[in-house]
Amino acid sequence: MADKKKASMARRKQEIQLQQEIETQEEWEDVMSKEGLYVIDVYQEWCGPCVGMVGVFKKIKNDLGDPLLKYAVAKADTIDALEKYRGRCEPCFLFYATGVLVAVIRGANSPQVMRTVTEQLQQEHKVIDGSAERKEIKDPYISMVDTMDNDMEEDEEEAEEGRPASKKDGKQMRFKGELVNFGDENDRSQESKKEVTVAVIKPDAVQAGKVDEILEEIRAKGIEILKDEERTMTEEEASNMYTHLQDEDFYKDLIAFMTSGPSHILVLTKGRTGENIINEFRDLIGPTSVEEAKEKQPESLRAKHGNQTYMNALHGSSSEDQAMRELAFFFPDYAIPVAEGKPKLQRTLALIRPDAFKHHKDEVLQMIHEAGFKVALQKEMSLTKEMAQDFYKEHEGQEYFDELTTRMSSGPLMALGLAREDAVEGWRSMLGPKELDKAKEEAPDSLRAKFAVEDVVINQFHGSDSEAAAQKELDFFFPMQQTMAVIKPDALGTKDEIIEKVHDAGFKIAARKETQLSREIAEEFYSDHKDKDYYNDLVEHMASGPTMFMVLSREDAVEGWRSLIGPTDPEKAKEESPESLRALYGGDILKNAVHGSSNPERAKEHIQKIFGDIEPPTEQAEEQEHEAEAAKTEEPQQQEQTSTEEAKPTEEETPKEEEKAPEETPKTEEEPKQEETQKEEEAPKEEEKTEEAPKEEQKEEEVKQEEEAPKQEEEAKPEGGEETKPEEPEQKSEEPAKTEETTEEAKTEGEEKKGEETKTEGEGAA
Repeated sequence: MADKKKASMARRKQEIQLQQEIETQEEWEDVMSKEGLYVIDVYQEWCGPCVGMVGVFKKIKNDLGDPLLKYAVAKADTIDALEKYRGRCEPCFLFYATGVLVAVIRGANSPQVMRTVTEQLQQEHKVIDGSAERKEIKDPYISMVDTMDNDMEEDEEEAEEGRPASKKDGKQMRFKGELVNFGDENDRSQESKKEVTVAVIKPDAVQAGKVDEILEEIRAKGIEILKDEERTMTEEEASNMYTHLQDEDFYKDLIAFMTSGPSHILVLTKGRTGENIINEFRDLIGPTSVEEAKEKQPESLRAKHGNQTYMNALHGSSSEDQAMRELAFFFPDYAIPVAEGKPKLQRTLALIRPDAFKHHKDEVLQMIHEAGFKVALQKEMSLTKEMAQDFYKEHEGQEYFDELTTRMSSGPLMALGLAREDAVEGWRSMLGPKELDKAKEEAPDSLRAKFAVEDVVINQFHGSDSEAAAQKELDFFFPMQQTMAVIKPDALGTKDEIIEKVHDAGFKIAARKETQLSREIAEEFYSDHKDKDYYNDLVEHMASGPTMFMVLSREDAVEGWRSLIGPTDPEKAKEESPESLRALYGGDILKNAVHGSSNPERAKEHIQKIFGDIEPPTEQAEEQEHEAEAAKTEEPQQQEQTSTEEAKPTEEETPKEEEKAPEETPKTEEEPKQEETQKEEEAPKEEEKTEEAPKEEQKEEEVKQEEEAPKQEEEAKPEGGEETKPEEPEQKSEEPAKTEETTEEAKTEGEEKKGEETKTEGEGAA
């Protein structure tokens, strides 16, 4: 065994001796002063030279027999000139021609090394003959490192001089799949830089005069062009770009094509962070094969502008790693922009009035989605003439008022809650001017101009004119409600996924309880199904294991939750609403994962059965809330209501009834007694759920619940601004039951509502 080991070491030593060993700065400088083409394997002591390439080098040297070609291995640990390669040479081959860097290859890519040796050796002979000039390059990866190091040095200098350091975050990137850090990892992270991709408009598209058209199509998709440089690629650039295709039969033709004329090299990103720009741009350009692109994605850029195979008009980075390599190669000094913070989303009310709703609903909804809006709320409904008059009461007295309210109450309309970064202005921009003649003249592609009804002076769409008006108008069409949501025993194992989707849909969980129902309680809960054939099976299933009950709060919560869960039959749900909860998690009609109250009255009844009444706040909590409010100097908060159905009209109730709702004072005198009874009834169940929760957390929950009262008093104010105190007990009664989970939800809900603007009057004419 020892003899074999010695023989192996001897062979390895002999192989390495085929290459000159460079271990000091003096030896490095000596090599750099000599004539010839040196292929240098840069290594570090911990890993050694790339032994796997020795055979390749030996073969090339034997085949070519050129005295100008020389090999060396250089130890970066002890050579000052290679300091920047420490930690970045696994493996790395540098091509030096008489001391000038002419090529760099990273990775043990033998075909590329062989080809580069041949090309550079031929070039060096031409230089020696005087028929060509030596072309010096910079290692693109090291150039990028230098740029980042300079940024950090500037920050340090600014800090030493007492000036605030500039924010050059994100000295971190991926190279060959490895995450490389530059600077302090605690305050510099990859996520702070925008995601970018490199794109190339190829010579065929440039020669055909397609550049401007392609750039316009790219911008139309909301993609930002950070860099646009026209250049004719060298063979080296094209070879580096298409290394992954070097084994293809068309490789040489591809390189010849890419160097045949000017290309446009682009750096692209999108939005505040650039997230998913690589995949989005590749989807925009379509499949590599032009024929496939024309068949499967006829609207893609390659389908429109490509010719055949590699002459397909455009190139886009295929991955983050490739994008970083191409960026470093084409633009070594380019600094990627810093990603901006999370955008502040706005909400606005959009109305598709009866005529447009009847004839153009699907087309309008498609345009809304294409404009980047998220439809957070949606309702089809009919207004009475009185409701329309109340909604547009600020226009009363105008000559168009009667026709406007008549048109608004002439049939079903669609109310939408739209969300986007600039939802208010974005939607009004899509609508165009209110006056139809002006819209047709100034904005013929606007919704109001495009879908105008002949001989009707009232336009077909409505949009809020401010954030405050949007909130007020959304409350009109989507009043705050609570509903009961149930995760049945068959789906309790997926409760975390379901709860995540609950939050994604904009619901707040006001209270939750996980318990196993007795048969008696299950019978009572489903008493309205008593005459159905499936009643007994349903009761048995609901009593078969743990069930989670939740009180959900949101605008139009009842219909919103029923829309989210989908049809009762999971099979039907998969066809009609494949993203609904029953489609995703349901098994059959009985075991269909979730349940929701059918209407606001049933929701109130179910909440009462499971959670009972809610404890009213104490004076101590009110004082704490006032102290907290006094400390805040920013925008006033708007607390979302969680009141029950008495304070929230259904679709059939008029807006006037909604305004009068705060004057109702239901059950205010009975609530303390009910609460005492509830405590006695619920205590054993709550102990099962929260027996490990310390008493201090329960007390904290009481304070959290009590702190909501002053905020809800603001919500109880009518439009005139006068406070209506009789509503206070009703608002208080809707606070969550005291559980550890409810405490967490209350904290989250309170934080999410900071900074919302209070409601004011808004919206101009129709």
